[in-house]
Amino acid sequence: MFEFSTKVSKAIHLCAPRPVIAIAGLALLLFPAPRAQAQSGQMEELRKLNSSVDALIRKVSPSVVQILVTGYGPLEESEKGNTGVVIGRQRAIGSGFVIDPSGYIITNAHVVNGAERVQVLLSDPNTDGSIEGTLAMHTNLVPARIIGVTKEIDLALLKVDVPNLPALKLANYRDIRQGESVFAFGSPEGLRNTVTHGIVSSVARQTDPDSTMVYIQTDAPINPGNSGGPLVDFNGDVVGVNTFILTQSGGNEGLGFAIPCGVVNIAYQQLHKFGHLHRPEIGISVQTITPTLAEGLKLPRKFGVVISDVIPGGPAVAAGLRIGDVLLAIDGKVASSVPYVAFHLMSRESGDKVHLDVLRGDLKLSFDVALMEPPHDMDQITALADPEKSLVQPLGILGVEIDKKIASMTDDLRDPFGIIVAARAAGAAAEVPLTTGDVIRTLNGEPMTTLDRLRKALKALPPGSAVVLQIQRDQKLMFVAFTFD
Repeated sequence: MFEFSTKVSKAIHLCAPRPVIAIAGLALLLFPAPRAQAQSGQMEELRKLNSSVDALIRKVSPSVVQILVTGYGPLEESEKGNTGVVIGRQRAIGSGFVIDPSGYIITNAHVVNGAERVQVLLSDPNTDGSIEGTLAMHTNLVPARIIGVTKEIDLALLKVDVPNLPALKLANYRDIRQGESVFAFGSPEGLRNTVTHGIVSSVARQTDPDSTMVYIQTDAPINPGNSGGPLVDFNGDVVGVNTFILTQSGGNEGLGFAIPCGVVNIAYQQLHKFGHLHRPEIGISVQTITPTLAEGLKLPRKFGVVISDVIPGGPAVAAGLRIGDVLLAIDGKVASSVPYVAFHLMSRESGDKVHLDVLRGDLKLSFDVALMEPPHDMDQITALADPEKSLVQPLGILGVEIDKKIASMTDDLRDPFGIIVAARAAGAAAEVPLTTGDVIRTLNGEPMTTLDRLRKALKALPPGSAVVLQIQRDQKLMFVAFTFD
């Protein structure tokens, strides 16, 4: 049997006719192996992915802008310290995106810090990411006004007088997940209309345990110049504003951080309305509980949030809260971190009440505390500005004279005289580097004590004259110079 089987086997192997081989090859073509089917499916999925990214770029790119800032600042510094600082004209480049079709643009506060002039390079609405489209892309450079700034969150709101701009939608922060694909748009190192791809490394990264801010961490390549640009999801919705990187080399190392869209949304609404951030408070400060802190203070738990200060005369004092109380929950939700508490309070309105559950030793206590908004000096002063009587047309501002009443409302004046810039207005005779809150003290060395005196001094200047204003800004005196057109 064995000998017979072997011979038969050899006969079949050696003598198999060619038509059998042809039929087998045809079968492979008509019915490909599972591996070939898988490869074909993968290629189709890649084509769909590529098509989706192309559609995303076409949607987002027209809304992304490059921001050009000129101002004065340190150009170089000696090795021995600040005595060798050289002050000169600086030019900075950042990114931003249109958040409202009427011309409102979001960027970082540090992009426009110290700005004398801000210009925005609008993207070509027909950009499609192709070679032809990129080479043929035209630009539109327009002046921009700073509407509001919050250095605390590092956001700024700009306005350009260009209607019907394509705007981006803010995503829902609660829907963002770790590992989600994201795309960073902007102008890294001034390279306009750049897009990079990565994932969300962390949805809420706290870089300082006692900071009220959290950031979206991403490995999408981000470099200097990306600041203020949007980090978007696959829908083209903004999940965050690219803000800073952690780096040893000065360039991207996969550790980029963006301000979350939830924070951006609240800040945008308040900057649009007030020009600065309004933060309702209950009159407490909180810190992250560490094991050492818990052991030293004999706290009932070694994690969470502890009340480190209760402001005298505030709502928290009236409600009965004390320093050392461990915050368990706010409005029924676990008070797990300092940023969560801060964000929850920021999202509420002045006059609302929040419900707090705390541990005081072994006792669990509950309090209802009213939110109050600390009076903001500039709000009160702006309310006194009259659109007609307060207008100083050549400077494009609404000004308020400092008298005894105004001086009593502001506790940081160097001297009780001058004109406070309550708001910006259209129609300035030049690019005037003033912003809301500036105090005009002198014009070409002459004290400016009233609006009439300021208007007369400006009217007496012939076209082409140099104008030097001494102003107080952020408790510091400085000169701003420009020339009337």
